Amino acid sequence: MRIVIFGQGNVGTNLAYALERQGIHVELLSARDFMNNRISITGLTADVYIYAVADHVLKLVAEKVDAPRALHLHTSGSIPIDVFGPEKPHAGVLYFFQSFSKDALIDDWSGIPCFIEGRNIDDVAAIYSLAQMLTSRIYEANQHDRERLHIAGVFANNYTNLMYRIAAEVLRNTQIPFEALLPLIDQTAAKVHTLKPVDAQTGPAQRGDEAVIKHHLEILEATPYREVYQALAALIGKGRNH
Repeated sequence: MRIVIFGQGNVGTNLAYALERQGIHVELLSARDFMNNRISITGLTADVYIYAVADHVLKLVAEKVDAPRALHLHTSGSIPIDVFGPEKPHAGVLYFFQSFSKDALIDDWSGIPCFIEGRNIDDVAAIYSLAQMLTSRIYEANQHDRERLHIAGVFANNYTNLMYRIAAEVLRNTQIPFEALLPLIDQTAAKVHTLKPVDAQTGPAQRGDEAVIKHHLEILEATPYREVYQALAALIGKGRNH
């Protein structure tokens, strides 16, 4: 099997690394260089083309690839299969639900969920076989479900990391290092493996401790984080009252 991956970013680099470790021949190409005609795929035949590129350029990159017999896959959580158009009858989605960094390549993909979709049953089978080389946690998911999964991931990962950034900033002018929060962060993450998030919720907003909330808001008065704290406390309180 020969695979071409467009996109040398976090996802593409990790995916190429993982597949090569499984003995798959992978060509990892820069989508930008391909679009600007600095590289060509003329004469390069592949069984699978994977587009690990930004959503807004996916269609443009795919349109430049003339390989109607190959399987074309994108790695986006939001884009429909139709982005590939009728000239690519074998198409689908290979969406690994994980946060990737090309500076920290992942060796073990066995615990990473993969959400797939194909145009027909044969394409689904082919995508499943490809995903199975890396993980056993494979689920079929249509665009509607993937979109909501992507949003859930933004809240669970990206916005959670923003909370860490805010916490580090709140501690910036103190003698307390951010590392002092790590046991708390680890314990909070561990709890949702056994408890529903609503049952794991703690803190002054969950207790309805208005005095502590008011005091915290006073301390945060001159910062951009006051409104964030207040909005999140209100959401927690709303959930507590239902």
